[in-house]
Amino acid sequence: MSDSTPKSGFSPSPSAPASSSVGEQAASQDQVAETGPRKGPLSFLSGALTAGLLSWLCLGLSRRMALYYALHPPHYASAVAQSIATALKTLLVGMAFLATFSFGFIALGLTLAFLRSLRRQEPLEPGGS
Repeated sequence: MSDSTPKSGFSPSPSAPASSSVGEQAASQDQVAETGPRKGPLSFLSGALTAGLLSWLCLGLSRRMALYYALHPPHYASAVAQSIATALKTLLVGMAFLATFSFGFIALGLTLAFLRSLRRQEPLEPGGS
């Protein structure tokens, strides 16, 4: 029972045959990734429209939150409670605007990718079938 070899089949030595099969698997995965289907312009367009819609919705939410907190500032007798309420207000409004601009930049990037993919489309040959 004093067997020193691991039972899982893992060998820490670099000359083990398992390490060469890992390298072969990584190479075959790279080949699969290169030959896999590429994203088309429609995929970029739908993503850009979705991100733009989410950005527009978040902008409306952000505006309403900022307006609400401007018209209804927190009033507490305790300085600690006032500080916590102000920090929470700042955090909520900041996160809403962060979501707005994040979705906006994603929409911008996908729109640029859509335009680039349109430019890179290879035309079909006139006599090809």
